[in-house]
Amino acid sequence: MEHVVLVPGFWHGTWCWSHVTLELARRRIAAVAVDLPGQGLRGTSPAAQRVRPFDAAEFATERSEVASVDATSAAEALIAQLEHIGSDRPHVVVAHSMGGVAATLAAEMAPSLISHLVYISALAPVSGQPAAALVAHPANAGELGTELLRADPFAIGASRIDTADAASRERIREALYADVPVEVADAATSMLNADAPVGMAAEAIAVTRERFGSIPRTYVLCTEDRMLMPALQREIVRDVDTRSVEPTRVVELHSSHSPFLSQPQRVADIIHAAARPLDSAMASDGPTVSSGP
Repeated sequence: MEHVVLVPGFWHGTWCWSHVTLELARRRIAAVAVDLPGQGLRGTSPAAQRVRPFDAAEFATERSEVASVDATSAAEALIAQLEHIGSDRPHVVVAHSMGGVAATLAAEMAPSLISHLVYISALAPVSGQPAAALVAHPANAGELGTELLRADPFAIGASRIDTADAASRERIREALYADVPVEVADAATSMLNADAPVGMAAEAIAVTRERFGSIPRTYVLCTEDRMLMPALQREIVRDVDTRSVEPTRVVELHSSHSPFLSQPQRVADIIHAAARPLDSAMASDGPTVSSGP
């Protein structure tokens, strides 16, 4: 078995993988979750969020401490963590949402460190465009993520959300955790960082068939997602496959944006399949699998 490294998406931290790591341990798979700059214990929230009385104007204009983070620095941080973890074999890297940007670029920069990429409703810009262009793609019409933002991301250097306001919390639940038990969604919302580095979404990324494209991939397509619409996820897979030696293995889950909280056993099954030898079959009760979108 290879080591499994779990990468969170925007606003999340290593905590979001806790149910999945427990399931992977049950399957005797060594797994570790890592925070990228701006995530979890490496994250930050604006001082205005803690000031009372709350000043919405100040909250919307305070410059973020994660404004200097871009896709390259996030990928370099991920590579450094893969090297620190070590092992005599490359790692299975599992990336959620915007974490897919760092994983994609890390795979191009250091392909020898990664044996398999598992994208979970993730952004994977590969053709010289930034992730922000994917978010704005017509195939993503109807997404709820933009409504979560409480400031101009490019003015403050971060995608900023308000986890204290009751109306904002409900929008967060609808966008991120629609099929997650309410009590779990509420706890998760309370642990989100307010700021996520918009520089990760703003940097244009291009990859090569010889480096990134040589790494096997699985894409977990969440069919009920309202952050990254299913049509966009399929566009991402098609684009990735134009720069790859082998087509992406697509696994569809009837899930919203965060199956690591709503369906951790299924997510662990998918990761287990990626970490096993290629001739191993999926468990009989595993999710539907297709080859390509």
